[in-house]
Amino acid sequence: MPKDADVRLTAWVHGRVQGVGFRWWTRSRALELGLTGFAANKSDGRVQVVAQGSRDACERLLDLLQGENTPGSVTTVVADWSDAGEPITGFRER
Repeated sequence: MPKDADVRLTAWVHGRVQGVGFRWWTRSRALELGLTGFAANKSDGRVQVVAQGSRDACERLLDLLQGENTPGSVTTVVADWSDAGEPITGFRER
């Protein structure tokens, strides 16, 4: 994969991350970084974040998700990297 090729980050965020503005906050950070994708609440209490764009921007978003300034309380972030998939328009909250 070329160094400047877009990537897809899928992050599973664990902790107290539902009902605290976490998806809205994630969407705002992703848009600031020029990423597309979504943040979705899962029935088990996690938030799934899928972000697509440059590797640098996705790594920055991952750093922010693991940082201390998120809404709620993040205990763990499990990240999976892959090649960019089908184009995604915008960044949505699901």
